Amino acid sequence: MLTSWWSDLVPGLGDPAPSGINTLVAVAAVVVIVATLSVRLAHRTGLPTLLLYLALGLAIGESGLGVQFSDVELTQNLGLLALALIIAEGGLTTSWRTLRPALWPALLLASVGVVVSVVVVGAGAHLLLGLDWRTSLLVGAVLSSTDAAAVFSVLRNLPLRGRVGKVVESESAMNDPLAVIFVALLAEEDWASATWWATGGQVVYQLVVGALVGLAVGRGGQWLLERAALPSSGLYPVATLAFALLAYAGGVLLAASGFVAAYLAGLWLGNAPLPHRRATVGFVESAALLAQMGLFILLGLLASPQRLPDVLVPALVVGVLLTFVARPLSVLVCMLPFRMPWREQAFLSWAGLRGAVPIVLATIPATAGVPGSQQIFDVVFVLVVVFTLVQAPALPFVARRLRVEAAGDAQEMEVDSAPLDELRAELLQFTVVPGSRLAGVYLDELRLPAGAVVSLVVRQGTPVVPDRSTVLRTHDKVLVVADRDVRDRTEQRLRDVSRAGRLARWLDEPPPGPPAR
Repeated sequence: MLTSWWSDLVPGLGDPAPSGINTLVAVAAVVVIVATLSVRLAHRTGLPTLLLYLALGLAIGESGLGVQFSDVELTQNLGLLALALIIAEGGLTTSWRTLRPALWPALLLASVGVVVSVVVVGAGAHLLLGLDWRTSLLVGAVLSSTDAAAVFSVLRNLPLRGRVGKVVESESAMNDPLAVIFVALLAEEDWASATWWATGGQVVYQLVVGALVGLAVGRGGQWLLERAALPSSGLYPVATLAFALLAYAGGVLLAASGFVAAYLAGLWLGNAPLPHRRATVGFVESAALLAQMGLFILLGLLASPQRLPDVLVPALVVGVLLTFVARPLSVLVCMLPFRMPWREQAFLSWAGLRGAVPIVLATIPATAGVPGSQQIFDVVFVLVVVFTLVQAPALPFVARRLRVEAAGDAQEMEVDSAPLDELRAELLQFTVVPGSRLAGVYLDELRLPAGAVVSLVVRQGTPVVPDRSTVLRTHDKVLVVADRDVRDRTEQRLRDVSRAGRLARWLDEPPPGPPAR
């Protein structure tokens, strides 16, 4: 709990003393500013920001500024909520078109791969470290989940060819539910008497019901946001984030997986033609970054640096077993049906980053009073720090050596929209990004559906009123006014031409017909 130093800083802790509250706000603001500026350092060094945030938490904690914090239950509750927000952001910023080829490999890694990892790490910890079976399996279950925040922060700055990047990202967003279920089951007192069919039924229920809740909330959120005509564009991002958190809470209230619900709700809303999508994505990304800051700093506060050297050897043994045995074996087993090249499998094995998720999961045995839970937390904390320091900075080098890095690929075109309520139309905005085959296309070659027209082109900061002879160029910003009935078909046509050029109507889509009535 918070002790004297912090109590002196904030009188009474619950006392609404203006000076104490203002001091607390000032300290919190300084911490957020320092954490925000550290993102630049993380970007330049290739380290996930989680390490810098954990270090900041340790610096504020008992061995630094002297803040002593030991509320494991509060950390667990806030940590799970922060993870839900981070996972929802991952779904919101994932394109279904790029996710679809990676879906089944990611699902296998998030299910069969988790089971393989738990068994291998659990058996290895029992044989090599002499831990009892319950503690060994708990260590394996806690470490079976890769971390979405760590993976997203590293891989989204590392362009990869093919589907390998999306497999890693999707797996990290989908393997948390099964890991949470295993940890919760092993933390129960009657864990040894649980039957395989009861455990399997619970897993299936949580995943299926969580998926149904997420899809229902996502579809309902799309229906409402498309028809709400909110008076301020800033309300759309808030409402979108609220729908994702509603999905998480709804899943948990139904004793299902809130993480699956949050991810699928975010995925649905992120791929729906919602107004002001760019502002929505920016807002949710900022909220997820703030959640990461709070979560990692809180975990750093919870750790006790004095205990960590005692678990360094066990952490290294488990880390080597996880990184060089359990993870490669999981990838090998799960990728057999897909005939994935060995280079991509090797990269998948190395890219299984651990982060905040295992540390948060390690608080579950502690809140349940499991013997040895403090040792489990310390081992996981040290393992995450040490192996993230090794794995994350090496990912670009490994990608180059294995020839899975993509150089000079075309960027995905983003289309933003704003409703024009009185005209029953929407204003679409996009930029001709480098590598897009829209560059060099005449406007009349776009063949937009009837009811859609290019209204303005901004070129090098100068507005240009276009005509049929206008040719699009790289970096042009283009405004299109489209009737609501053809809004989706217009965006799809623009994306198809961006990928396939002016021949897209013959290569991968039928010619646009008249607007739907």
